[in-house]
Amino acid sequence: MKIDELILYRETECRELLGSMAAMMEGEKDCDPFRTAGELVEFSAAHGFKGNLWHSFLAYVLATNENAFSTACEIRGAVKGTVNALALHDFAIFKEWFDYDLKELDDRTGGRIFSLLEDYESTGAHSKVFNRRIRDRIQTLAEILALAEEPEQWLEAMTGFYRDFGVGKFGLHKAFRVENRDGETQILPIKNIEHVYLEDLVGYEAQKKKLVENTEAFVEGRPANNCLLFGDSGTGKSSSIKAILHKYYDRGLRMIEIYKYQFQDISKVISQIKSRNYKFILYMDDLSFEEFEVEYKYLKAIIEGGLEVRPGNVLIYATSNRRHLIRENFSDKEEVREDMHRSDTVQEKLSLASRFGVTIYYGRPEPEEFKKIVLSLARREGIRMPEEELLLEANRWELSHGGISGRTAVQFITYLKGKKNTDFT
Repeated sequence: MKIDELILYRETECRELLGSMAAMMEGEKDCDPFRTAGELVEFSAAHGFKGNLWHSFLAYVLATNENAFSTACEIRGAVKGTVNALALHDFAIFKEWFDYDLKELDDRTGGRIFSLLEDYESTGAHSKVFNRRIRDRIQTLAEILALAEEPEQWLEAMTGFYRDFGVGKFGLHKAFRVENRDGETQILPIKNIEHVYLEDLVGYEAQKKKLVENTEAFVEGRPANNCLLFGDSGTGKSSSIKAILHKYYDRGLRMIEIYKYQFQDISKVISQIKSRNYKFILYMDDLSFEEFEVEYKYLKAIIEGGLEVRPGNVLIYATSNRRHLIRENFSDKEEVREDMHRSDTVQEKLSLASRFGVTIYYGRPEPEEFKKIVLSLARREGIRMPEEELLLEANRWELSHGGISGRTAVQFITYLKGKKNTDFT
């Protein structure tokens, strides 16, 4: 079969469905056309595809297949060498499948099952696998490939796709989480993430500027530091990092969220991403350690101190309410008999924070700054309320909801948006 002649694209998660379709096109008698059609519909429904489901399926296989050609082209674009000729070989096979008229398969069913799959109307349900942006990106690729007349044009189209959007899970998704399944450390996409932009964060201009400068250097391949954002809760530390991801995603930035209990897996995570052409930020939110916790030692070794050098495409960004990350007691400043070298122990704990080259402080806003935040958010949401009344209500809200902070302001505006009698422009 043609699928067995593939070189670069032969290993795919969809090989069974791809093989069944290819076998039917080649006249194999043992294939079940009804089952294969059903599998193609279910796959397409899960991914939100519409129109020509066969074309969208093939485009998905090409967009997600990580091989010597696709990973070489991701972010960097066209490459030289024999791998291009091997890619052309595979694209010629894919083009044969792409050009096949599915109506010819209807003879197997005695109806027009496959004809319907060439112009499938979606139910309008959201994709269960990824968001609409990714779905549209793959469907656009399918439309471009449908217009390409030669394998060389496919090579150009796929090279451009991998350059602009990347390949596989790292190409199609922005953010990821880490899971340990049966002893294996896996990096899994986060399919729905909060969309936050730096422009949405009112105030803290100096802090945002410092964070942007460091990230800009990182994305451009210049020396950059690990970052620690510390300070009062609800001041926008986490939101700033999320906004950085959205700002630089199109330039190859990706983010992997790691929790404290997963620190022993960090080296395994890095081994999976160090050879890719993306820039990765390992994101650690609300980072702090109690006196009895020792996970900070794993982090210290990764940041600086282990034998293996941290790769140049990985940085660590963390947020914390504590400047030194580890809880400190007054007893830490006293000589206690239980530890003959108490000062050394204290320094070991505090040295973790010093390994972040950039530290940025986010403090609670002053009352006047809080008012500006409330007014700005109200204007952005189109809330029509006299300024004096708005600020009075905001003051009452913050007194009973945790005090002055950017988070409190956002929660107050959300409260107003949910009230039935709130007037909007």
